[in-house]
Amino acid sequence: MPVSKGEKIFNVINSIFLVAVALFCLAPMVYMLAVSLSDNAQVVAGNVTFWPKKFTTATYEYLLGYQAFWKSMGISVVRTALSLVFTLTLTVLSAYPLSKSPKKFYGRSIFAWYFFIPMLINGGLIPTYMIISRLGLIGSLWALILPSAVTVFYVMLLLNFFRGLPEELEEAALLDGAGQGTILFRVFLPLATPALATIAVYCSLAQWNEWFNGIIYMKTPSQYPLMSYLQATVLNVDMESLSAEEQQKMASIGSDTYQAAQLFIAALPMLCIYPFMQKYFTKGLVMGSVKG
Repeated sequence: MPVSKGEKIFNVINSIFLVAVALFCLAPMVYMLAVSLSDNAQVVAGNVTFWPKKFTTATYEYLLGYQAFWKSMGISVVRTALSLVFTLTLTVLSAYPLSKSPKKFYGRSIFAWYFFIPMLINGGLIPTYMIISRLGLIGSLWALILPSAVTVFYVMLLLNFFRGLPEELEEAALLDGAGQGTILFRVFLPLATPALATIAVYCSLAQWNEWFNGIIYMKTPSQYPLMSYLQATVLNVDMESLSAEEQQKMASIGSDTYQAAQLFIAALPMLCIYPFMQKYFTKGLVMGSVKG
């Protein structure tokens, strides 16, 4: 079918618009990279835009030896990985039975309301902190993982995907003698790759970028995940807490280039992972919109 002139014009305008949006989104990252690779005097003078001025890697050389930063990044990596495992496991185990009809799962409505009500109201920060404290999790990495291990939005996302699968798949498996566990892990989950990838992207981004809980539940800055560390220390550099040698190095590289380098490296892992998940993520966003 030939493409009309109006469609060609629309495609050109649409392409130009999307490229402009993409460049607009990339601009802050490019600027941070340029600042981190520029001489401090050029940054202070405001000469740096999207290309380094007096190119230097001194900031990254200093950062390679800064153990506190890499320790906080390691904590964030472990936190994100464990959260991903717990969230995917608990989401699957919650969504699968809730996707069944009331005839197959008695009491489903009660559990559905149990999941739905926390979407509307919650206990708030103080009761949550008291529970975490009573459980002895203050200062533990589990305080950052367990409270968000089950997210109702993820459960509903996967639940709708399971409901969109043909019922004949389960009936055929039952006729072959498969139990519910076999049906879930060998029939439903392989088909749920787009949904699981979508949840994995959401969960990874949320855990990697979350900073508030780290400051609330951790006892010392040495226990902070990366974003909490950046919020508490990098954005408010305390020169008095640094040694004389570190103060001299900081003065030579500049606080602006130092902050830009750390912020750029902090964003890099998610930027590298997201493109590989984009195919499944896009497919997962529209899952369940068409039945069958």
